[in-house]
Amino acid sequence: MSEHAIKTVPIEYKQVVDAYHKVKSGGKAAGIDNESWADFNKKAEKHLYVIWNRMTSGSYHPQAVREVEILKKDGKMRKLGIPTLRDRIAQEVVKAYMEKQIDSLFHEHSYGYRPLKSAKQAIEQVRNNCYKYDWVIDMDISKFFDEIDHELMKKAVGHVIKQKWVLMYVERWLNMPILKKEGTTEYRHGKGTPQGGVISPILANLYLHYAFDVWITRAYPTVSFVRYADDIVIHCKSKEQAEEVLNGVRGRMAEVKLAIKEEKTRIAYCKDYKRKGNYEVVKFEFLGFSFQPRGRKSKIDGKLFTALTAEISQSNQKRLREAINEGMQWRDTRIELRDIADQFNSKLRGWIGYYGIYSKQRLRLVLFTLEKKIVKWLQNKHKLGKRKACAKLKQMKEQNPKLFYHWEIGYF
Repeated sequence: MSEHAIKTVPIEYKQVVDAYHKVKSGGKAAGIDNESWADFNKKAEKHLYVIWNRMTSGSYHPQAVREVEILKKDGKMRKLGIPTLRDRIAQEVVKAYMEKQIDSLFHEHSYGYRPLKSAKQAIEQVRNNCYKYDWVIDMDISKFFDEIDHELMKKAVGHVIKQKWVLMYVERWLNMPILKKEGTTEYRHGKGTPQGGVISPILANLYLHYAFDVWITRAYPTVSFVRYADDIVIHCKSKEQAEEVLNGVRGRMAEVKLAIKEEKTRIAYCKDYKRKGNYEVVKFEFLGFSFQPRGRKSKIDGKLFTALTAEISQSNQKRLREAINEGMQWRDTRIELRDIADQFNSKLRGWIGYYGIYSKQRLRLVLFTLEKKIVKWLQNKHKLGKRKACAKLKQMKEQNPKLFYHWEIGYF
């Protein structure tokens, strides 16, 4: 769609300013122009006016996204597309506009990247569903952000947003080229949206709203599901139903130009003390938690029983330990304990706030890695044996019990 088809776009300057304040608190990575927030902020008002002026005239055109790679849990690399700061602001303007109009249309069990919805709520819904349904389909979509079909995406946007200027900008962002790490430019050929763009999550939610949520609600009204972006769990009454639904999902994904990642998709039995069946797969993972049968002690009579519980997954336990081991220059004896606390406290708040809800005991074992690293650091700094270093750490806790967040709330 050409900008000549759009004479004026009803965007107020305040919307651009609000978008600026929203995105500047997020990622700091620069786009292909290498402009940092420090550079932008020197003449922020002028830059925001230029963005607003171009957006309202329909003449705003995004730059290419800068490709970066991050390591995934399976050892493979995930490719992200980092837009320029100005493109992030422009995307936030349109994303906020779209959100006000379409968020209420989304399914109640769609939790990812939505106002008043959270990963914690999604986890709680999965826990509740596991009490009601015996079987789970743990489903993974293959290369979802890379495979989103542009024509279907534009059709979904046009169905819920009637303002042509919104579709115009969405189309431009879908077509943003990618500056590869090697310096070459890659152009999209009718599919994919950069994972890392501000507008990508709402576009992904809209795509899967029609591709999955609406479809499964109509096709299989007796099952339940929980979706967080492209991470999906489907709850079924029987193994036969789960197999039927999974086959149906395969067909549906093909219809919307997507595919299931078969090696990461499984049907699992929700085994606990009430469910006596013996099946090979009794475990599934969702949003960093492992759901599986574990021994628990009754609060009434102290007897052991089998419960289906959520705990921080093994892969995320490993990730947290690695973050602790690599989060400091532990051999640097010039630093002080306060420096270590400053480095880790924001991470500790996040880890405990999320994983500590259902996995306090397991998380405590993981965080003991930090205690051991501090003891080792004290040994090196003060030339102490392990026993004396432990005693010194105990004394430090007594003197400043709120120095580390996990000390403050009684984890150690």
